[in-house]
Order: sequence, then structure tokens, then C-alpha cells
Amino acid sequence: MEDSNGNLSKPVAVIACIAMTLFYVSLLYAPTLILRLPPPQSFKNFMIRRFICAAISSVASVTFCALVLPIRSVEASSLFGVYGIRSDHIWQAMIFPLFLTSLMYAGSLTLKSMLLVNKWKEHWNQDGRPLLDCIRSNLLSFPGQMSSLASNILFWRNFVVAPLTEELLFRACMIPLLLCGGFKAYNVIFLCPTFFSLAHLNHMTEIYSRHNYSLLKASMVIGLQLGYTVIFGSYASFLFMRTGNLLAPLVAHVFCNYMGLPVLFVQRKGLVTMAFVAGMISFAWLLFPITRPDLYNDRTNNCRCWQGYCSWK
Repeated sequence: MEDSNGNLSKPVAVIACIAMTLFYVSLLYAPTLILRLPPPQSFKNFMIRRFICAAISSVASVTFCALVLPIRSVEASSLFGVYGIRSDHIWQAMIFPLFLTSLMYAGSLTLKSMLLVNKWKEHWNQDGRPLLDCIRSNLLSFPGQMSSLASNILFWRNFVVAPLTEELLFRACMIPLLLCGGFKAYNVIFLCPTFFSLAHLNHMTEIYSRHNYSLLKASMVIGLQLGYTVIFGSYASFLFMRTGNLLAPLVAHVFCNYMGLPVLFVQRKGLVTMAFVAGMISFAWLLFPITRPDLYNDRTNNCRCWQGYCSWK
């Protein structure tokens, strides 16, 4: 493990994080505003252009951090390990954080289950088919649904490109920078999401102009979104530092993008509220036990995660 007191100072680490955030956002608009390229002919082409910009920004940030951070080892495993990109403990880094995150959505999952059962009951009453036949027909249509998703550009944005590039930048790159700059782990958990939320401020102009919202309504929408990104960013940073594996926050990011905001209550459906409360209590109870560093690393005394994620208490 490298010495936590690296060559970076706190101001330099913060400035580097701000610069990477601005570079990430500005590059999304570079083709039109800087390169003066003509607007894309379709929404799909517009998103593909943004995918390319996000990928370039992520690669540039990873390269920048490799040059700035005091990494002494040139071995590929050590270099990738700085960013939490590892080939060991893969299933632990996927299953445990996914289960933990799903507890926050216990109310949402309960509501979805209730709606699904009601839908099956309606089909059964209308068609007179047994429940097993309804399940079988849904399973047979599953490949077609997957094929439709694979051709949906929003699917790639919400569940592949956005989570991967954002986790690479705002967790894999920024957390080592801040830790190397001398910030404590608890400070990083609340500081790193600040940059993450700043990267979403550009949505305000889009909502204000494209959806014809008033400035007040656009501000309220963005305020809610920023609050959510700060909370999620803190949680994702916590997962990354506890596990030392990029897969942990990445899986949580994809799942949260799929679920949206958690359902707190539904009128005349008290079971949903009970499930939400029970899920949040379970989440708080299991937060530290299920993210124990020794579950994700072979060695915790001689930490194999460059900045000491494994030994963080």
C-alpha cells in the first residue's frame, strides 16, 4: 500500500476534481459549441455523439490520474487496482451491494410485485388461462423484450454508458485523488458527491428550455435531482472505499437508475409503507456488516487496495 501522505495537497486534489468535472460536462457540448459540428439528424445520433464524448472524457481522466497520483508500481494489476478495477471477488462485489441497495427499494419492489400479481389476475380472468400459462407466455416473450432493450438508445445511456463513465470519474478517479491529498475517508464520502451533483447542473438549462418549465419549476426539479445525486453519491463513495472494487458502486448505480426514486407510501396500500420502513431498518442494520472489507479482499492487514480502502474503519 502506498503512503497516504502522497505528493498531492488538499487544494491541488480539489482543483483536479473540479477540473475533471468541468471537462466531463463541457466535452458533452464540445461537438456543437466548440467544434461547430452540425446538429445530429436524430436523437439516436445525438446520444451516440454524447457516448463518444463521455468515453473520451473518462479515458482522459483515468490517464490524468495515473500521471498525477504517486503510483510507484507499473504492474497492470496495481495500476487498475488504483481505480478499483479488479478480477478477484467479483461476485461479492456484485451480489452484496445489490442486495444492500435493494433494501432501500423494498417499498418499490413490493408495489411492483403487487402490480404484477394484479396484472396476472386480470389476464387470468379475461382469458381464462391458468397462472402458469401466463408465466410461460411472459418467459417466451422475454428474448424479444431483451432484443428491444438492446436496440433502445436510452437503455444504453441509463444502464451502461452513464453509470460506467460516471463511476470511473467520480469514484475511481476522484476518491484516490482526495485520499492522496490528505482528506479523511468520512470527508471524502461527503465531498466527492458535491462534484457528482455539480455535473448534473447542466440539466437545468435542458429542462428549462426543452420542457418549457418556469424557472421556479425547473429549479425545484433540479433541486430534487441534486439532493438525490448527493445522497446516492455518498452511498456509492462509501461502497467504493469499503470494498475497493469499482463493481460495487457500479452495480448500485445501474439498479438505482432502473428503480428511480424509492416509493415511500401508496394510498390504501399500507403494505408498501411497511415494506419501505422494514427495508430501511434492515439497510441501516446491515450497512457496515455487509460491506466489511474482508468480504471483498484476501488481506486487510497488508492492504492490497492502493489507498487503504480495506483498512478503513
